[in-house]
Amino acid sequence: MRMVIVAGTPGSGKTAVLMHTLKSLKARGFNSSVVKIDCLYTDDDKKFEKIGVPTLVGLSMDMCPDHYAIYNIDDMIKWAEKNESDFLIIETAGLCHRCAPYTRNCLGVCVIDATSGPNTPLKVGPFLSTADIAVVTKGDMISQAEREIFRERILEVNPSAKIIEANGLSGQGCMELAEEMIESREVSLENEELRHSAPLAVCTLCVGETRVNKKHHRGILRRIDGFQTYEGE
Repeated sequence: MRMVIVAGTPGSGKTAVLMHTLKSLKARGFNSSVVKIDCLYTDDDKKFEKIGVPTLVGLSMDMCPDHYAIYNIDDMIKWAEKNESDFLIIETAGLCHRCAPYTRNCLGVCVIDATSGPNTPLKVGPFLSTADIAVVTKGDMISQAEREIFRERILEVNPSAKIIEANGLSGQGCMELAEEMIESREVSLENEELRHSAPLAVCTLCVGETRVNKKHHRGILRRIDGFQTYEGE
């Protein structure tokens, strides 16, 4: 079974792009299962189910969506195998811009909004810099010159990325993404590891501390001057 992990900035059009891509895969006779990871709420599962794709929702609540997704990949794969799927597609929330959800053998897809500003690719971290494919959406809303600048910014961050321009409304570019999925390799959980370390989640704030005075905090902490330290036993 092939595994595709789709990350991207909120509102970039991840779900819309996936809807068209899944239709292309289905038309070619492939079965897919989708896991939608979000923080507090999503109804995207209803959209996927309308096109006949089994969908599992995972809400990370107080946990980092990346940590939550990584911790539960084993169960996701078993669920997709039970569905006799050719593809497991995981769409993750990607809220902190430091997300690093891709595993070594998955197909890593970053969906990024071209209207978010020319420097956005420089701000978003490993979910772009370690991706196999960068899907650029909403390019029709900016000029050709702005699109070229945005493309160059992506290549500055990730020179080896394949860039696909897609439209979540018309489906343009989504067939090309489906082709890349079909050509991706199969995964074995026993041999999988992350391409990049996940965001840190080891501090007293993570376990519910609400006091803001620095003296109350322990764990891995970074000061305003950029110095990182560990406080604790």
